[in-house]
Amino acid sequence: MFMAAIEGTIVSTAMPSIVADLGGFSYFSWVFSIFLLMQAVTIPIYGKLADLFGRKPVYFLGVIIFLVGSILCGLATSMPLLIAFRFIQGIGAGAVQPIASTIVGDIYSIEERSKIQGYLASVWGISSIVGPALGGIFVEYIHWAWVYWINIPFGILSLIGISLYLHENVEKKKHSIDYVGSGLLFVSISALMLAFIQGGVAWSWTSLPSLFLMALFVLGMGLFLLQEKRALEPMMPLKLWRNPIIVISNVGSLTTGMIMIGVISFIPTYVQGVMGYSAIVGGFSLAMMSIGWPVSATIAGKVLIRLGYLKNALIGGFGLIIGSILLITSEPAFGPIWVGIGSFFIGVGMGFTTTTFTVSVQSSVEWRVRGVATASNMFMRIVGNTVGISLMGGILNTRLAHFLETHSNKLGGIDLDITNQMLDAEERQKFADDTLALLQEGLNISMHYVFWGFLVLAIMSLIAVSFFPNGIKTNKQL
Repeated sequence: MFMAAIEGTIVSTAMPSIVADLGGFSYFSWVFSIFLLMQAVTIPIYGKLADLFGRKPVYFLGVIIFLVGSILCGLATSMPLLIAFRFIQGIGAGAVQPIASTIVGDIYSIEERSKIQGYLASVWGISSIVGPALGGIFVEYIHWAWVYWINIPFGILSLIGISLYLHENVEKKKHSIDYVGSGLLFVSISALMLAFIQGGVAWSWTSLPSLFLMALFVLGMGLFLLQEKRALEPMMPLKLWRNPIIVISNVGSLTTGMIMIGVISFIPTYVQGVMGYSAIVGGFSLAMMSIGWPVSATIAGKVLIRLGYLKNALIGGFGLIIGSILLITSEPAFGPIWVGIGSFFIGVGMGFTTTTFTVSVQSSVEWRVRGVATASNMFMRIVGNTVGISLMGGILNTRLAHFLETHSNKLGGIDLDITNQMLDAEERQKFADDTLALLQEGLNISMHYVFWGFLVLAIMSLIAVSFFPNGIKTNKQL
């Protein structure tokens, strides 16, 4: 869990420096998107395999692939290579968090589970506070490669611990793996992500490529649903989606996942590019979310049994809205503290909602499908991450490109790659004051379109969780 949590904040903090070193700002969102895409595709597969063959062997496979990808990412010499290595890293990452969470669901009762999920959130807090600090230190004093290599010792320790202490009895029988379903899911989600990343930038939203990709997504998902109905052991059993608690939790995970990745991806860029602060300051503004998350998750875990799913989730929904409003109203003159407070409230929202989602899903199913049920919830969050970074990256690139075109008479024939220099402290000093101010204004305006997107998603999340039952239900009742 530490390795999964630190991956988000430490990489995000270092990304402006990575872009400044390797170039290719227009590929910025791909570094996150390709990683999240492979997580999204592999999470349901790992979840199903964990139900079929046990948690331990599947967890081992995923962590080893993740560590190999991490080593390669640190060795990347160009943005395309980094994206390729993040592809490998993402394949392994699909096993880390969902199977760790499934193991927790296996070894604790519902009363214990809500508290333990809160305690585990403190791991996110510690790692996410350490992450931005380490990211800033690595970038400024060592090398950005260490934001990936830091995974290696923790991954090895995790493998040793699981090997020594996790003992499970799994029924041995011949199984049928749903390869067709996995392939259809990969094609569908890939088409959707590519449409969001390139739409409005490389081509218009109504162009033939955009329409083709969206049609491919719809067709692929249609075939995927047909395949899941006829598969002997479907990758994602559709009967799970008849459970209202799972439906509500998964829809909520989709929208909150979009908010989460938006904050992680763009807050450091906003603080560094628009406000002109260092990577460390940008990292700590983001870390405020990582403080609010574990504190609220710990509280949510302790009061969940008493308050029930509905009240816990509503508290989280209002936290997301408050945080989004603070980000919308932020201005460079307010400084990074205002942004940090907004991040904190979004962390509060994430803590209450994700704890409720995880506990409710795991408590509404039996062991034999707990892996795939947990994976379905993680899958929806990662799909939210994937769609979120693609959509918001597209919004940012579209608005910034429009601003640069509108002010081309003052800025000359520059493109989105000018942002590479804005995120590099030394390069930024080479701009004339009026040019830098104009570029920062453009980035500021573009970022606020993204912040408005946060608010829309927060409202959607609140509406979704309002359908939760008032109280606690277990798999015996469902």
